[in-house]
Amino acid sequence: MPPPSPIADLPSPISQVAVAHPELHVVIEPRSGWQLVNWKEILACRDLCYFLVWRDLKVRYSQSVLGIGWVLIQPLCSMLVYTFIFGRLVRMPSDGVPYPLFSFVALVPWTYFINVLNESSGSLVVNQNLITKVYFPRLILPLVSILNRMVDFLIAFALLVVLLAAYRVLPTWNVLFLPLLLIILSATGSGLGMLFAALSVQYRDVRYALHFGVQLLMYAAPVIYPVRIIPAAYRPWYALNPMVGVIEGFRASLLGTRPMPWTWIAQGAGVATLLFLIGALYFRRRERQFADLA
Repeated sequence: MPPPSPIADLPSPISQVAVAHPELHVVIEPRSGWQLVNWKEILACRDLCYFLVWRDLKVRYSQSVLGIGWVLIQPLCSMLVYTFIFGRLVRMPSDGVPYPLFSFVALVPWTYFINVLNESSGSLVVNQNLITKVYFPRLILPLVSILNRMVDFLIAFALLVVLLAAYRVLPTWNVLFLPLLLIILSATGSGLGMLFAALSVQYRDVRYALHFGVQLLMYAAPVIYPVRIIPAAYRPWYALNPMVGVIEGFRASLLGTRPMPWTWIAQGAGVATLLFLIGALYFRRRERQFADLA
């Protein structure tokens, strides 16, 4: 029996060309230097993206007792705890809206950001058997977490709509800008995720340090408190955290607590773009070593 052809392991457009023209020899070589995202190559492997998203969703929910209920439990339990501690005991200001709604509006994008960061940073280690056996753009693994966790975000956002109706809060017309805030959110999470994913292949304790750091990051973002308690002199530096503009943008558009903070959003968009570029460049730089180190 002849050995299996390596053509079957190539992305579908390449394999189709190779099968149709057997005289062609397809050679895949590592690229040198710094490389940005090759969106054309990723688009050619879009079927693999769909499969990975479906696989992760099926594994996460098919054999669990509560299924997609876990998506709602995480922000709901956090909201109840924060409401009791910070809303009842500490009497944290909430910009004139009920504290449960104030905190839950921030927890929906924050939970999405944390899930994208955690999942993308561990994507190479979790899929080490895949990256050592077949060629495909490795960048798909951290980026697919954006689509994967978007399902969770939409479910949690649907619950947020129910809470808005229960408290009889009418969103403002600024909800039209929520997709822009979601892009900034995804760029920040995936950019950091690509950076930590490349580091975790060689240094396995990076993931443990990341889980600890995530707990501290929440206090650097206005999840449980409003930005107005930050001294005015420090707010321009504080807004360099992309989550500040995103969370306050969610509150401004859904709760009307303040005008849309476009200055903070612009600062966050710039930092998010920089983080995405740094993460992608470092990931592509170390890509050739992933199969050897995994």
